[in-house]
Amino acid sequence: MKCTSCKVGVLSPSFIDDLFRAHTCTHCGGNWVLVEDYVSWKENNPEFQFSDSVTYEAEDTESALLCPQSGKIMRKFRITSESAHRLDYSASVGGVWLDKGEWDLMKKSGLAGSLNAVLTAQWQKNIRMNTAKDNFADLYADKFGKESYEKVKEIRQWLSEQPNKADLRAYLLAEDPYSAER
Repeated sequence: MKCTSCKVGVLSPSFIDDLFRAHTCTHCGGNWVLVEDYVSWKENNPEFQFSDSVTYEAEDTESALLCPQSGKIMRKFRITSESAHRLDYSASVGGVWLDKGEWDLMKKSGLAGSLNAVLTAQWQKNIRMNTAKDNFADLYADKFGKESYEKVKEIRQWLSEQPNKADLRAYLLAEDPYSAER
């Protein structure tokens, strides 16, 4: 098979970290992994712990990639909300393309044991929710100032723990809480 990323190298049979089967590009060092091979290895080695003491320089293919087996466009899946790196996944084949260094990035992030989970709708939904939450936090910090934002978060947390929180909110929002007029 020709490499889906660099289109120069050939995908040669190999093993990732001598653990599970893959095909590695002879030119760019990317890896084509069938998720079933990864899951099979993982099921047979449930106690295996990946080391996160790795150094990496991960590349990320920006453009859409074609599945090396089916020729169809692969979907991009984010690894975490903090990382811009995305894995390319072919649903029709059940294969994932790991650009050079992305496996080490997965290990460093503590996610090497969760490769198949990263490719699920729930994982991606959680990333979108965390990204949205982070974006709102940044907006609030910019709008209120960092110190005021931290203080209002403390107040909000305290308020949520009070049994009479509705009355406390009404008191806070009233123009004049000591007036009988509305």
